[in-house]
Amino acid sequence: MKKVLFATTALVATAGVAAADVTFGGYGRFGVLYNENATGTDETNVTSRFRLQIDATAESDMGVTFGARARIQQNNTDNTPTYSVGPDNTAGTADDINGASGPSGTGINGVRFFARSGGLEVGVGNIFGALEFMPGMYPIDLGLTGLGYDYTAFNFRGDAYSSGGNGAAGSNGVEVLYSMGDLSVHVSASDTNNRVAAFAAYTFSGYTVALGLQDSDSASDTEVAFSVGGNVGPAALTFAYAKNGDDTGVGTTTGDHYVLAAKFDVGAATDVEVYVADADYFTDTSYGVDFNHDLGGGTSLRGGVASRGNGFVRADLGVRFNF
Repeated sequence: MKKVLFATTALVATAGVAAADVTFGGYGRFGVLYNENATGTDETNVTSRFRLQIDATAESDMGVTFGARARIQQNNTDNTPTYSVGPDNTAGTADDINGASGPSGTGINGVRFFARSGGLEVGVGNIFGALEFMPGMYPIDLGLTGLGYDYTAFNFRGDAYSSGGNGAAGSNGVEVLYSMGDLSVHVSASDTNNRVAAFAAYTFSGYTVALGLQDSDSASDTEVAFSVGGNVGPAALTFAYAKNGDDTGVGTTTGDHYVLAAKFDVGAATDVEVYVADADYFTDTSYGVDFNHDLGGGTSLRGGVASRGNGFVRADLGVRFNF
């Protein structure tokens, strides 16, 4: 992360006035992405993403930090939709043309604003979301692109920070985070499905245990989430569970979701990640493996493969550089 500290009053005006700063950081990634479906149809495409994160903060005389976070992100799959009325010059007829005209997604996302003092933080706008921020919900980061994120137990059934959209910024998103020693608590709410979510996490003897709850108007949103993680021998292990609505059978969208994930160092600069995940709504058990090799200077070579059930396989390989 690179810092740009603006001079004059934006830096330090007089003694007793804390510094304000703007921090720029992010990452770029590019490589290839392979997809195969149950019919045996497969395709390999170039994949890429650029993300620039902007964090701006200022500190009051009372020691309260006020700040905001915004991101500018571009994926190679982002396209600007286009529309034409067609040869008859009349909208809503059969010859209307829908298409795409090149990259989109380069605007600024919904901004998250916050005030922080000591271990207490209040955020509004494009909030992190309690379930999204809960320990154990992202036990690994598979491959270059995430490869489907079947290892995320809450399955995105709650408020979450959006890198390319507004998130809860347009839905009165608000959250409170508090940490004291080994204890952390997070409560969030938004008008999206009238969600109210919370988690509490505690770390002891090298293990972190977290429990999350959510109330929502949607029957498919997460109701309960639980995780426990820590080092066992050479592996960092995580078990996570979420109740994402009532079980309505395979091929539906609700039910229990289980994840077991591990990360191993296999050399001074290389690690391997693996996961097994199952859910009431999965056709088959999902599993995957990857490797991450540190090239130094914030760069790494990454790749992985995941079997997502029902004949779907996804794999990727590429380079990521952090700045």
